[in-house]
Amino acid sequence: MVTDARPVALRVAYDAAHGGRWTSLHGGGREWLWRGPEPGRHEVRPDDAFVDAGGLEECLPTVRGEPDHGEVWSRPWRSAGPGTVVVERPTFTLTRRITDSGGVVVADYRLAADPGYRFVWAAHALLDLSPTARLDAPAGTPTRLHPEAAALLPPGGWPTGDPWLTGPWPTPAGLTLDTFGPDDGTALGAVLLDCPRVQVLDGADRLTLELECAGQPRSTALWRNLGGWPANRPYRSVGIEPMLGAAFDLADAGPDDAVAVPASGEVSWRLTISAHRIH
Repeated sequence: MVTDARPVALRVAYDAAHGGRWTSLHGGGREWLWRGPEPGRHEVRPDDAFVDAGGLEECLPTVRGEPDHGEVWSRPWRSAGPGTVVVERPTFTLTRRITDSGGVVVADYRLAADPGYRFVWAAHALLDLSPTARLDAPAGTPTRLHPEAAALLPPGGWPTGDPWLTGPWPTPAGLTLDTFGPDDGTALGAVLLDCPRVQVLDGADRLTLELECAGQPRSTALWRNLGGWPANRPYRSVGIEPMLGAAFDLADAGPDDAVAVPASGEVSWRLTISAHRIH
């Protein structure tokens, strides 16, 4: 039997006043973005603790570390034209323009900062996926496991003092990461290095995420929380996160693990998201 994968038009909504957060990514009768259980997202003020409300959060200049999930998610962004918003910080200005008129979501970013400024960015997209969903990425992609994975390895399996352990996708260090269920009480983060394009497969639906940025490190981060976090009230959440850089925490990033603003004082990148359905 021959299957036919047909495009599904996507539409996007965002909340500029609350960190530029993407609140909806829907098409073909399906909402792709997960909504979290934590209340209080609209009451957040700069430097507050992160509130996991779901959707897609813009994380910059770091994902983990200080401040948690970066500086821009907790601040209002101002409008700068149709689909365009801007957030300004003492060390950088970030501009984002989103279009979805053709059914494909295209987000164009531009960061202006002093030459040499270093940062990590991630589109922290928490997706509403079934337990049968999986993440398709090139086999053998070097994948960095982060320290919470140590508890899932045999005794002595984690290199003492190292910020990550690298192995080939989809089973770095023997841990199967490309499937998402059922809940097993685990939670871990990983970064797929030099991996700018991935596809999420869930039933008949396909969601493709692709990141373009000339001359800078591009990765895909994975947050695979199957009821293992937070410790006091665990729930399920799965993040597929196109990333500039190769480390969750800017403080851990070596010379090749973060973006360095060139002499022009600007870095531009594009995130493209498309959907298909198999008939």
